[in-house]
Amino acid sequence: MSWLITILGIMALIVLHELGHFAVAKAVGMRVERFSLFFPPKLFGVKRGETEYMVGAIPAGGYVKITGMSPEEVRNTDLRIAVRAYYMQVPWKRIVVILAGPGVNLLIAFVLFTAVLLSGSLDGVTTMSNLNPGLKALKATTSIGYVETGTPAARVLHVGDRILAVDGRRTTVEGARTAIESHACAGAPVDGCSAATPVTLTVIRGGRELNLTATPRYNAGAGRMLLGFAFGATPRGMGLLSAAGGSLHTMWATTEETMTGLAKALTSSKTRGELRSIVGITEVTQQAVASGAGRAMVVVGFVSLVLGVINLFPFLPLDGGHVLWSVAEKVRGKRVSVAAMWRFSSVGIVLLAFLVINGISNDISRLTG
Repeated sequence: MSWLITILGIMALIVLHELGHFAVAKAVGMRVERFSLFFPPKLFGVKRGETEYMVGAIPAGGYVKITGMSPEEVRNTDLRIAVRAYYMQVPWKRIVVILAGPGVNLLIAFVLFTAVLLSGSLDGVTTMSNLNPGLKALKATTSIGYVETGTPAARVLHVGDRILAVDGRRTTVEGARTAIESHACAGAPVDGCSAATPVTLTVIRGGRELNLTATPRYNAGAGRMLLGFAFGATPRGMGLLSAAGGSLHTMWATTEETMTGLAKALTSSKTRGELRSIVGITEVTQQAVASGAGRAMVVVGFVSLVLGVINLFPFLPLDGGHVLWSVAEKVRGKRVSVAAMWRFSSVGIVLLAFLVINGISNDISRLTG
């Protein structure tokens, strides 16, 4: 069932992206010939008015066919139709039509991220905090969220225990950490040395109050005494404005990290090895759907965000390429030749194709073991 929901979710992102182009093209008077989910060959379709709505056989995206996307196409089009062609419109109309697709994807990410922060879903907010550590949407609780095996805590603490006091004193999260760190090694602190005295922890477990003892060890990496557990967390309550602000902050931080990662992938074989194609993305999304609604919303929002951002790259045939040349025409006051557009775009398309092929190769290697 989770696979079906995942596939339908990704299809919805594609349809909504193209619906953005479609709706705005219609609104500004352009002629839309086709609205397609997936690419040809055509499986089936129906024509309503001047537009054909179809489903293709290759599930690698979708597209909206607007009349006259290039000057060559306009030359071979009836003049009564050509006046409504994309290429014959003023630059601002072309720009808003093209931006509408990525704009819908960014809006979806914003709405989903905001909804997760408003809902207070623990798995959703935790996933967002992993995407954007600067979000600060979680607050620690005195309940134990994780116990590391092979540590002093593993012998006495259970996930779900709630710490009431340390060494007989009622405590908060910060107070507990400070009290544990105050138990020093007998001599100079070296990695793995045990504290001279144990810590007494008063915890609530299953409705009962228990007094437990454990001896902290010095961790050179952390530079302090540790027992080997992590406190649990709960989402901070957020109003609409703070949730919207957190959503925008996450979108910016995630976009910045994605762009940095793609740039590194051009020079780092290690980073290229982490790339995923639509196959890998679908698999990750399915796992998120299976693990909970909050996490699924964040992952779908992330996929929508990346889809929108990548489409804004300034290379034809991506949306950003069309926007770039419409802006260039407005600034120059005259058309830019198609040959010049494609010469500029060819380098970017080759680099993107290189990254896509790496992602596909990684997924094939992973799936075949």
